[in-house]
Amino acid sequence: MIIHVVSAGETLWQITNRYAVNMNTTVQLNGLPNPNQLLIGQSLVIPKPGTSHSVKYGDTLWSISQQYGVTIQAIIQANQLTNPNVLYPGTKLFIPSITHIVQSGETLWQISNRYRITVQAIISENHIQDPNMIYPGMQLAIPRTKPTIEVNAYTYQSNETTVDNFNEFGNLLTYFSPFAYMIKEDGTLQPMNDQVMVDAAKSKNIVPMLAITNFTSTQAGSNLAHVILSNPDLREKVLTNALQVMDTKGYKVLNIDFENVQPDDRENYNQFLQLAVDRLHPKGYLVSTALAPKVSATQAGLLYEAHDYEAHGRIADFVVLMTYEWGYRLGPPQAISPINQMRRVVEYALSVMPAEKIFLGFQIYARDWFLPHVQGQEAETFSPQEAVRRAVKYGASIQYDTIAQSPFFRYVDEQGRGHEVWFEDARSAQAKFDMVKQYNLRGVSYWALGYPYPQNWALLGDNFTIKKLAL
Repeated sequence: MIIHVVSAGETLWQITNRYAVNMNTTVQLNGLPNPNQLLIGQSLVIPKPGTSHSVKYGDTLWSISQQYGVTIQAIIQANQLTNPNVLYPGTKLFIPSITHIVQSGETLWQISNRYRITVQAIISENHIQDPNMIYPGMQLAIPRTKPTIEVNAYTYQSNETTVDNFNEFGNLLTYFSPFAYMIKEDGTLQPMNDQVMVDAAKSKNIVPMLAITNFTSTQAGSNLAHVILSNPDLREKVLTNALQVMDTKGYKVLNIDFENVQPDDRENYNQFLQLAVDRLHPKGYLVSTALAPKVSATQAGLLYEAHDYEAHGRIADFVVLMTYEWGYRLGPPQAISPINQMRRVVEYALSVMPAEKIFLGFQIYARDWFLPHVQGQEAETFSPQEAVRRAVKYGASIQYDTIAQSPFFRYVDEQGRGHEVWFEDARSAQAKFDMVKQYNLRGVSYWALGYPYPQNWALLGDNFTIKKLAL
């Protein structure tokens, strides 16, 4: 797919004609409420077969063409390069797909064998309605082999809304995790009404992951974590109760999300993780944890000190890096998930644990702050789709922070108040997916379902093959 950034005066009709793609498909992929209202700086996913390449130091058009099996001229034409001899690191190039011209007597099965891909991949890439109706001279785009990753999504939605999400993009999820079973000081777990969504997940071959936590949006949970983690009997009791829920409801993975843990409880937390693995592995269950976004072993702060990256990476089956919330709802306006900060966290994690244990956290919401920012004033949180709607309503131009790899805009409302909005778009999603590929990470973990973001799901499926596990 291509990511196109709208320029002044461009219309959707002009853009889709330029790329020779279907307008209705483009509207659907991008969730455009009004195709006649495009914004300067707005990014669009264009459903044209191909892939993107981020130029690295030492890259040449020849080396890139060899890597992807296409001609230099095809790359030049696809990107309208005026000086093919000059490539700048970080530049995004669109790499057109390999084109196969059907010969007389050829079948999709024969073509798929030639290129070592599945028949279904060719059908999907070319939107073929009847696989028996290919004909000599027909041009087929041959999709490239994509990296395989696992994908998790947390949710705090209702059963009904979550089931709707599964019906829409459940094919792109490996795990899902209702958030969350709250731990009590006596070691019991606060019940959740989650059986309908758990059953729906299993019907879509999505592995249910049980999240247990010590905090809420109004309570940090430091004392609660201390009560549990410092008491061996309560540690056992929590796991006994978690196992009972897993056995009864059909969960296959335990996700431990203890936050704001007191530094003195660091080793107690590590012992709790080891106990969880010792008790769950014999039953065939996995154990995962959620980690605060640290950039060094000595990083100070209640959120970080008790999260021992080396121990979690060694003990748990996998970890979720909570690489979001720099743009905190009670803090000043800024990118919620700046790629430069995310990269620092990932590189520290890779220094103490293997890449195949790391999920990159990906938030899928937007925030709107009042200007000027007043300390303690809370930003409004909503979907990337709503961010675009507001930009359209107020006639804002979308800007893009190239360091944070994040879009933003400013506007003035009807009361004369200034606003600054940071959100996610196709470019910011692709930047995160490129990082997953660069570091060969295990996968992506979304926080959280409930915020419509169709560009993300289109690009996720275009970049990766999503691993499905046996239930």
